[in-house]
Amino acid sequence: MNDCLLVDTHLHSDNSPDGNHSCMFICENAVSMGLKAISITDHCETDVYYQDHYDRSTMQSYFEILKAKEAYRGKLVVLRGIELGEATYNAPLAEKIISRFDYDIVIGSIHNLRETLDFYFMESFEERQAKAYLHTYFDELIGLADWGKFDTMAHITYPLRYFYAKSGIYIDMCEYKSQTDELFSLLAEKELALEINTGGLRQPLRKLSPEADLVKRFRELGGKYITFASDAHYVSDLAYGFSEAMEAAKYAGFTSCVFYQQHNPMEIPFA
Repeated sequence: MNDCLLVDTHLHSDNSPDGNHSCMFICENAVSMGLKAISITDHCETDVYYQDHYDRSTMQSYFEILKAKEAYRGKLVVLRGIELGEATYNAPLAEKIISRFDYDIVIGSIHNLRETLDFYFMESFEERQAKAYLHTYFDELIGLADWGKFDTMAHITYPLRYFYAKSGIYIDMCEYKSQTDELFSLLAEKELALEINTGGLRQPLRKLSPEADLVKRFRELGGKYITFASDAHYVSDLAYGFSEAMEAAKYAGFTSCVFYQQHNPMEIPFA
């Protein structure tokens, strides 16, 4: 099996509010599946860092990753990670968070607009509202890319999952081309990676985030690195959909993916 299918750069332990398994149990299952490396990247939402006690959970996560890393040495490469949400909503705090521990990978993501609920928790959407939200969402991603203190940007079409699942709304991404082009150009300029997140394949939308045409556009605008990410919250979803992720990457013109060790991109060529 191609090594790219055996390295999962984005997954959550029970130190995330929506995670379900311990770091040790995740590693045990990763080894049994034949995976070579995983990045455990528990949630840290900057805008509610103290309110939702991420100051405690990120510490717990980091030290449990260290224990698992030592326990599985020689069997599995366990990488120290964090999914840093909404960093630009409080950039000084975000910079403090990522300097607190010696991470291998920092994932940059946005799950909610300013002073609003995560799209996951919203009950329903109207089409005009959804389209307006998405314009604002891409503006926030552009700001996040401009800040740039992360390694890979996660699930850039995240809201689409919930627009469709909760209200049956499907949005044509062509309407957002100027924003996605600006975003991809910034990521390329800073040599930051774009994540191909397979979590949407497990959602009613049944699509990668982003889809292959957007990955291709990232490549056309100079994008150099991509990461494969299951965004697993259950061990049964480790490396889920990676064959589809590779197909999208190859269609886009990529010949490799990367994972991160001490923030250095480690290239894995496609077979």
